[in-house]
Amino acid sequence: MENRIFLGGGGEAYSEPQGLRLDYANRHGLIAGATGTGKTVTVQILAEGFSKAGVPVFLADVKSDLAGLAISGSPEFKLHEAFTSRAEKIGFDDYDYEAFPVTFWDLFGKKGHPIRTTVAEMGPLLLARMLDLTEAQEGVLNIAFRLSDEKGLPLLDLKDLRALLVWVGENAAELSLHYGHISNASVGAIQRQLLVLENQGGAGIFGEPALELADLMQIDADGRGRVSVLAADQLMASPKLYATFLLWLLSELFEELPEVGDPNKPKLVFFFDEAHLLFDDAAKALIDKVETVARLIRSKGVGVYFCTQNPDDVPEDILGQLGNRVQHALRAFTARDQKALVRAAETYRSNPRFDTAEAIKEVGTGEAVTSMLEDKGAPGIVERTLVRPPSSQLGAISDQQRQEVIAASPLAGKYDTPLDRESAFELLKQRADAAAKEVEAAEAEEARLEEEEREFRSARRYSGGSGTKSSRRYGNDSIGGALTDALVKELSGTTGRRIVRGIFGSIFKAR
Repeated sequence: MENRIFLGGGGEAYSEPQGLRLDYANRHGLIAGATGTGKTVTVQILAEGFSKAGVPVFLADVKSDLAGLAISGSPEFKLHEAFTSRAEKIGFDDYDYEAFPVTFWDLFGKKGHPIRTTVAEMGPLLLARMLDLTEAQEGVLNIAFRLSDEKGLPLLDLKDLRALLVWVGENAAELSLHYGHISNASVGAIQRQLLVLENQGGAGIFGEPALELADLMQIDADGRGRVSVLAADQLMASPKLYATFLLWLLSELFEELPEVGDPNKPKLVFFFDEAHLLFDDAAKALIDKVETVARLIRSKGVGVYFCTQNPDDVPEDILGQLGNRVQHALRAFTARDQKALVRAAETYRSNPRFDTAEAIKEVGTGEAVTSMLEDKGAPGIVERTLVRPPSSQLGAISDQQRQEVIAASPLAGKYDTPLDRESAFELLKQRADAAAKEVEAAEAEEARLEEEEREFRSARRYSGGSGTKSSRRYGNDSIGGALTDALVKELSGTTGRRIVRGIFGSIFKAR
C-alpha cells in the first residue's frame, strides 16, 4: 500500500485492506481495548511500519513485550503457521520476518541507556504532579524555582532542590516579604515527598548528561527509523512518575521542535501506553495544557498515539483530536460498561454493513474495528479488520539479547557516566561558607569592641572622668546584622539572564 502502513484486512465479514496514511499519521491516534485483546501487537506492527517508512518511534514497554522489535521473528515460533495463514488470508503478500533498529532506554539504567533530565527542565508544574503536592506546596515549589532562575542557582538533581528548599526554609520570613507566604510546614512536606520519590528510585531520573531529543529521532544507515523502547515494567510501580515523565518528554518535543506544517510523513511518532494514568486525578488546568499540546504538536511533525483500555479514559476534548483509531474488543458486563461501549461506538463514522457497538463486543483477539483518516482528513468509515501479524519477535527477549542490542547501540557509553557539575548545592554551600565567615568576622569585631569598652570603663574609674558614649557599634555590625546583610545580598543578586519557561513550566530552549 503506497504511502500507507498496512494494518490488516480480511475476507467475508471483514474489510478490504486497511492502512494508515503516513501524511495523516501526525494527526494522532487511539489504540483501545480490554486486556488481552491485542493492543500490544497493534503497537508493535505500527512501530514496524513507521520504522520501515523512515519514521523514528518512541514507545514505553510496560510488560517487556515490545522488546521483541529488536529480534527477527522465526519459523520455529509456535504461532508461525497461524501468522502465515493470517498473512495469506488478508493479502499480506510480502510478509516476512525481520528485526528492527531498536534503542533501549531505562530511567533506572538497568535495561537500557540511562535517560535523564534536570530538575530545572522538568519544571515546577510537572514536578508538583509527580510529587502529588497540594496547591500551597506547589506555590512554595514555584517560589523555589523562581529563586533558582533569578539568583543563578541551577537545579540539576534532587540534592540541588533539597539544598535550595533548606535555604528557603531557613530564610522563609525574609523571602515571604518578596515572594509571598512561605510555610515551613510546606517546605517540610515537599522534602518528605522528595524522600518518597528517592525511595522509588526516582533520584536517578534527575541529573546530567540530560537526554538530547535528537537521540530519539535517529534514522539508521538503511533509512529505517530507530525505535526507542523505554523499559517501563519497573516504572509502572510508580504510576505518577511514569505518566509525568512521559508528559515531560512530550512537552519537550512540543517546545523544542520547529514547525513543519503538514509533512509527507511524521518526524516522530510517540506512543503513550496506559494513557489513563496521565488523566487520573489530573487538575483541569493540566488537562487543558495536554489538550493544547496535542492540538499543536502535530504541526511539529509529531504523531501521538494514546493506548488505553477504554476510550472513556481520554478526555473528550483530546479524544476528538485522535483521528486514526484501532478499537479492540471491549467487555460490557455491567450497565456502566455497556454505556461506555455505546459512547465508544458513537465516536465512529458508521458502516451500514454492521452495528459498530456489536462489532466492538464481538471482535476476537487480534481483530479490531478500525477507522483511519482519508482524503482531506475526513474519518474513514469504521471497518472490521483482521490485524496483520508482526515481522519481529512476538514477546520478550532474553537478558543476553537485550545486552547485545545495548552494546551495539550508536549511543553506547554516551549517557552511562553521570556528571555532577557545579550547581545549586555547591553554590549554596559556598555562599553559606562565605556567610559563616562574615558572621565569624562580626563576632570577632564584636568581641574586640566589648574588650575596648571594658578597658575604657576601667580607665575612667581610676581617672575619675565622666562616662561617655560607648564606642561599641550596633546594627549591622552585630551577628544578626551580618546574617541580614548576607540575605539582602542574596535577594538583590541576579545572574543577568532571563529564564523562559514553556507551557508546562519546563525551561524553553531557544533554537
